[in-house]
Amino acid sequence: AEKVLGYDLLGLCLRGPRDALDRTQHCQPAVFVASLAAVEKLTPRQPEVVERCVAAAGYSVGEFAALVFAGALGFAEALYAVKVRAEAMQRASEAVPSGMLSVIGRPEANYRFACLEARKHCESLGIKDPVCTVSNYLFPDSRVIAGHLQALEFLQENAQKYYFTRTKMLPVSGAFHTRLMEPAVEPLAEVLESVEIQKPLLCVYSNVDGKKYMHSKHIKKLLVKQVVSPVLWEQTMHAVYERRQGTEFPFTYEVGPGKQLGAILRKCNLKAWKQYEHVDALEDEEEAET
Repeated sequence: AEKVLGYDLLGLCLRGPRDALDRTQHCQPAVFVASLAAVEKLTPRQPEVVERCVAAAGYSVGEFAALVFAGALGFAEALYAVKVRAEAMQRASEAVPSGMLSVIGRPEANYRFACLEARKHCESLGIKDPVCTVSNYLFPDSRVIAGHLQALEFLQENAQKYYFTRTKMLPVSGAFHTRLMEPAVEPLAEVLESVEIQKPLLCVYSNVDGKKYMHSKHIKKLLVKQVVSPVLWEQTMHAVYERRQGTEFPFTYEVGPGKQLGAILRKCNLKAWKQYEHVDALEDEEEAET
């Protein structure tokens, strides 16, 4: 990874500084590499899990790791694409004061209407063509809304009106998975044109539509589209675990930093979550067993 990126990624992951690691341009390659490192840790420990795996999915940049795991992309080429993607998204973030707001709403919450009113508020402030839209579908009654900072502040101030029970600004620098990321589309499209992509050896689900990738052109097209499209994670989870009544649920492994996807799975599909395990590249064996 260091050869591809030109800096000491391992040192940054282990020693920080934290604010540098949190920057999009470093965070995305770190998540990608740490996810695949966790797979390498899982392989000797439970080789049958990797051999018998039937499907993979990755959240946002994690989709690149899922495609490497499935044999569709080579590690170095995928990491270089992630580097280009991350740097382009960092530049797009710095161009407009924007961000992401995590929202938990009551069943009657109308996210589209709330976003529409937030955009109108921005227009009243003189902001031309404001952005405020759902950028991540996490689990029932949970969304991430992204866009201009003024729109997100408006939603926080009026949370009660829109039946939002909890709102929290995410520690990111931009409105990812919205059209404010359009400047990042071309650099990623260019690099993916030069990368050899194979048909995945197992099912990989796309964030863009929650469906399986079909072939290499499909992968190139949707990886680019993903930058400016909402992450349909809740919908993807439903597609992955769709089973006939009485069919046993598979085991699920979350590989990489954090257990957020496991927490989401618990809200989307309790049966699947009961057979869930988290694998972190840095965790001690004893700690994992405890």
